Amino acid sequence: MRIIVVGSGVAGLTAALDADAAGHEVVLFSKADLAQSNTRYAQGGVAVVTDAMSDPGAPKLGDSVEAHVQDTLVAGAGLSDEDTVRILAAEGPALIDELIARGVQFDRHDGQLSHGLEAAHSFERILHAGGDATGAGIAYALVGRVRESGVEIHERSTVVDLVLTDGVVTGVSLLDGGQVEADAVILATGGAGQLFPYTTNPEVATADGLAMALRAGAVAADLEFYQFHPTSLNAPGNFLVSEAVRGEGAVLIDAEGKRFMLDVHPDAELAPRDVVARGIANQMALQPGVPVRLDATALGGEFLARRFPNIDAACRAQGFDWGVEPIPVTPAAHYYMGGVRTDEWGRTSLRGLYAVGEVACNGLQGANRLASNSLLEGAVYGRRVIDGLAHPAPDHDFAHPGTGQGTAWAEPTVLDLDVTEGSEFGRADLQQLMWDAAGLSRDGADLEAAAAELAGWRAPRVTDAKSAEDANLLVVARAVVASALVRRESRGGHFRSDFPETDPAQAVHSCVVAAGHGVVVEAGAVGA
Repeated sequence: MRIIVVGSGVAGLTAALDADAAGHEVVLFSKADLAQSNTRYAQGGVAVVTDAMSDPGAPKLGDSVEAHVQDTLVAGAGLSDEDTVRILAAEGPALIDELIARGVQFDRHDGQLSHGLEAAHSFERILHAGGDATGAGIAYALVGRVRESGVEIHERSTVVDLVLTDGVVTGVSLLDGGQVEADAVILATGGAGQLFPYTTNPEVATADGLAMALRAGAVAADLEFYQFHPTSLNAPGNFLVSEAVRGEGAVLIDAEGKRFMLDVHPDAELAPRDVVARGIANQMALQPGVPVRLDATALGGEFLARRFPNIDAACRAQGFDWGVEPIPVTPAAHYYMGGVRTDEWGRTSLRGLYAVGEVACNGLQGANRLASNSLLEGAVYGRRVIDGLAHPAPDHDFAHPGTGQGTAWAEPTVLDLDVTEGSEFGRADLQQLMWDAAGLSRDGADLEAAAAELAGWRAPRVTDAKSAEDANLLVVARAVVASALVRRESRGGHFRSDFPETDPAQAVHSCVVAAGHGVVVEAGAVGA
């Protein structure tokens, strides 16, 4: 088979390597350098049950696949699909072995893998590389292997759309006007952090794959669920201050130096990310003009510099000595739980189209991703998407491409993407509108106003990479707002101040499809 992979994070690189090893002809597109992806900037680590790994000399921590499954389901706030969660937890250990074989150097102590604790995990199961440079360690190792492989690499090459032939995805269109044909296209384009002005994501995270899939008629799901990381440095660039810092014992304090999270959740600083992020935002509102601070001084400057060298350098570059003084932090857009709807093999509602990693929604993350599950997801499902090519599903229309018996669906929201008239917009205007209306806290009036404003903007004519990105951001912004309006409750990363409670009757996946594609998504029964 001839396979196109779009994107070069852990999911795309894993898929490309496994496809090449399986004897497929692989073409890999990256709109920037291969290492430029959300993977490259991930700090926290990889959540995996090392008790289940093959190394007989590894210490036993009392952890289990079942414990990892339950932690993920709890964080997912009632929307994680148990089948896909079990696949992640059970297949994760073997994929860590594979990453190590491909050159990833995870941190070790006395020859054994080191383990860290992060929020909402019941055991110390987080593996790191380079202290706080886990994503970079994975990205550079896999990039090196891809460059040594038979994969045809196209860097700094922008894919602008999918090519459809009789409803089947048969290739991609490029910015330069060319087209490349393939038997299968795998989207691994990452997230959408550039929807917002404050994000831990790099500039390349502009929702490209999701927008292309929507324009082609693919079903997308759970687009209202965006995770805002609680602690980015409150300074230009919003440098991520890893959750692992709080896992090591750092605490959040208010203007008076009090640990305010103790009054918000029993787990305080180690509560689920959405809880901590809203706790910080609420405290910031109570002390306008005075930032919330993260106090890591009890850990000592020497330990912080050794354990978190990149964060230490970022703090010092902004004039903060975090071993001596607490540092100002603020929430920032971090991870998209929603995406192109897939099954457990990465198949989408369009034949010939697959999606893996952050661009995909396979039910794993639910309404709120458990810390450090994303890199593992990219590795596990990056492999499964290639395995699935050899075992195609029986013919069906993927009317509801859910991934487990009992997964429930809402009626589809239909988007009109054929808006040809309207006013021009700037990316900064779109980002601020999304932050104000569809950020940490939402309400119906603001969402309705945002939907009207977005509907009045026209997509730019695509002439370069930036205009292509802006067109993609507009498509996805409309989809996010539409999905947030439909969900009239608060759950996980979606908080409605006008509907602050979680409604058990709404424990269903939302879905979005573009008008004119005739896709019907049927609602199923809520699972036990």
